[in-house]
Amino acid sequence: MHHLRPLAILLLLAVALTTLGSTPAARAADSTPVVIDHQQSGQPLSWHTDYMKARDVADLEEKMLLIYFHEGESNESVTAFDREVLAQEEIRKKLHSDFVLLRQRLDATTNFSAEPTTDAVVLEHNAFDELQGSPGLAIVDLANLGADHYHHVVSAFPFTGGEHYDADRVSVILNLPAGTLTQRTLIYAVRIHPESPQSTNGDVHPALAEMATWHSQHMADIRLQGHHQWESRFHQLRGQIPGDLVPTEVAAESWPGETLVEAAIECVDSWRHSSGHWRGVVGDHPIYGYDMKLGSNGIWYATGIFGARP
Repeated sequence: MHHLRPLAILLLLAVALTTLGSTPAARAADSTPVVIDHQQSGQPLSWHTDYMKARDVADLEEKMLLIYFHEGESNESVTAFDREVLAQEEIRKKLHSDFVLLRQRLDATTNFSAEPTTDAVVLEHNAFDELQGSPGLAIVDLANLGADHYHHVVSAFPFTGGEHYDADRVSVILNLPAGTLTQRTLIYAVRIHPESPQSTNGDVHPALAEMATWHSQHMADIRLQGHHQWESRFHQLRGQIPGDLVPTEVAAESWPGETLVEAAIECVDSWRHSSGHWRGVVGDHPIYGYDMKLGSNGIWYATGIFGARP
């Protein structure tokens, strides 16, 4: 049965200094990114190949760290992804402006500890469990200082399970709002739905996001989907959002044993098959919050809460 492990990458600065023997600024200066140029014009993308150096650069520049785990530069799927997805102009612009880029083979290692001879496979760190050891994209938040998800993996999209990550879907991934791994994955699933629901067009509201997290965890704890204690939660939220908006809620559950991405897509699909829920998901609301949590029964429980216009 699949359980989500802690997602923090606990690489303390003191450990990093002991490991690499220099300050983050010095290590950043020593780093020589690899240029991958499949586009016909414009500035090519520069990719780091050393995890710790890339992490330091992202920390110093207060950017997200995007990691591309792959099977080898000569692999046909890798060159196709570079050429057909990452070389797209809008994606390239977004990567240049908001991300530090890191390419890692599936067996790439780094030193996570203070012991100079202790190397570990990066992909085997439990922060990347949702990739399940496969090629894919991961994002570590080094941009939102002070947030609960700062220094955490906030996106993990394995290139397995029949999911196809074309330029449109990668663009969605790169433009997700700040949030936790589970929040962002559910928002991703809403945004890629073929009917283009509008509920994530507005702003993530802290009170709605917090309540979505609480309710998802509550459903996971009791292993029962529903709008539990909604009357009291409704009045609580009513006092925390603008007075011209009314809180509304949708809830769903996945099939047992699904991965995070699979479960998020399944929950959105279940909303699509309920006219009442779908009105909430498809609506263009000024504010919203989404989250999902895993129960001990292997089922993911999802919540969306919106500040809807009456």
